[in-house]
Amino acid sequence: MNSQIISFNCILKNKAGSLISSTYNRDVLTVADASETMLLGLSQGLKDLKKGEHRKISISANEAYGFYDLQKIILYPVKKLAKDLRIGQTISIIGKSGNSRTYKVLEFHNDFISLDGNHPLAGQDLVFEIEALEVRDATSDEISASANRVGTTFFH
Repeated sequence: MNSQIISFNCILKNKAGSLISSTYNRDVLTVADASETMLLGLSQGLKDLKKGEHRKISISANEAYGFYDLQKIILYPVKKLAKDLRIGQTISIIGKSGNSRTYKVLEFHNDFISLDGNHPLAGQDLVFEIEALEVRDATSDEISASANRVGTTFFH
C-alpha cells in the first residue's frame, strides 16, 4: 500500500450503534507502515481507499484508544489547580517532564482531586463509517513533513 492523502466524512459509533460523533476530515495522511499509529485499526482499514467509496471499519478497543486503565486515575493536590473546577471538566496538567496530559475531573476529596487520564473512548469497540471524498497518492515530501497522520490525529 502506498501512503495516501484522503478527505472523508466519518460517522463514529460504538459497537451498540450509538452515535458518538460525525466529522469531516480533510487531507489526512495514511501511512504505509501503520505499526506505530494510535488508531492502528483505522489506519489499516483506510488502506487503498478509492474516491467515492463507502467503508465500514470496525475496530476493537485495543486497536483504537486502548482498554480503560485504572492506573491512569490519579490523586492530585487541589491547591495546585484552579478553584472553579467541576466534575466532568477536562483539564491539562504539565508534568515534571514538561509534557502536557489531559485529565477528566472525577471526584473531589479533602485536599485532593481524582483525575482520569484515560482517553474518553478508551475501552470502547468503535465503528467508523467512512465516505471517501478525495483520495490521491501522497508525495514523499508530504510523507516526511506531515503531522496530520491517522495515528497522531484524534478525530473525536
